[in-house]
Amino acid sequence: MPWVAYLPIISTLCCVYFFNEIYRHWRAKPGAFYLMWWTIGVFCYGLGTLLESIHTLAGWSPVVFKAWYIAGAFLGGVPLAQGTVYLLMPKAIAHKMTAVLGVVLVISAGLVVASPLDVSAVSDKLNGNVLEWSFIRAITPVINIYAFIFLVGGALYSAGKYLGNAEFKGRFWGNGFIALGGLLPGIGGTMAKFGQTYVLYVTELIGIVLIYAGYSVIRRDRSLSIHPSQARPQTA
Repeated sequence: MPWVAYLPIISTLCCVYFFNEIYRHWRAKPGAFYLMWWTIGVFCYGLGTLLESIHTLAGWSPVVFKAWYIAGAFLGGVPLAQGTVYLLMPKAIAHKMTAVLGVVLVISAGLVVASPLDVSAVSDKLNGNVLEWSFIRAITPVINIYAFIFLVGGALYSAGKYLGNAEFKGRFWGNGFIALGGLLPGIGGTMAKFGQTYVLYVTELIGIVLIYAGYSVIRRDRSLSIHPSQARPQTA
């Protein structure tokens, strides 16, 4: 195995550290749905990289592959994006979007579990080509576009609101880091569709580091957020 195949181990450790911080943040504000979803998002991100680590260390298995596809292709960025939905939108609308999204994700995951596998397509790199029900791979871009719009787009929207005001410099840069960190795994995922799974491993690591950096910068910022659900002193 090349050294890049072991990067998910580092990514997983980063997610464990990040999860510990954001979970404590959420427990301090249990009514903050955006923090709850971001916490779930970091967990799912780490679950995906953990499964990649298991694949590197133990080799290919159908259970690990299907769990990886669900965690990575369907859950990689969606919970983080859903946190932004709760941050930017009225709670009633966010709840309805969550219900629809939940149905889509359950059905999609069920299809992955049920799909036969083409073992002749198995290689040392994890790849969705192993799924015999190839139509499942057409669902992935739809879910990823949703994640892109709200995770990356939401962060860019917030950064734009803070742009040009020195008081909100930390929040501007923090949201910029989150936007870039959310974009990179999507690029890596696209490359993985063409067999370049190791590119995904690199972008996942850089992505989670940037998202954590953005989160940390925003948490240290003492200005008030423009978002009502965040607008309390010394909160992210």
